[in-house]
Amino acid sequence: QVQLVESGGGLVQSGGSLRLSCAASGTKFRISTMSWYRQAPGNQRKLVAQITRANTTTYADSVKGRFTISRDNDKNTVYLQMNSLNPDDTAVYYCRIWTIREYWGQGTQVTVSS
Repeated sequence: QVQLVESGGGLVQSGGSLRLSCAASGTKFRISTMSWYRQAPGNQRKLVAQITRANTTTYADSVKGRFTISRDNDKNTVYLQMNSLNPDDTAVYYCRIWTIREYWGQGTQVTVSS
């Protein structure tokens, strides 16, 4: 059974930084795309950043230049380094992986105070 364990969320002041991690276990297949999504109250879940196995990255316009996604294939782990955080970044952050199907993490809360 595939499990995704996220960590690194919390409360931070505006301008601060956080690093999210998501470790996948139990998969029998190689992980291709790894992604981070976020969902603020009352809003739809939206893509924040995505990284392919070849390390090609994609970012939402709102986080370009502030967030960096990376991965460690040996550890089946994806990271999201978030810098210059502002209150608009407050949301529950979810990781998603794709093998032969998608899997989602349970979500980790990020709260940015002004």
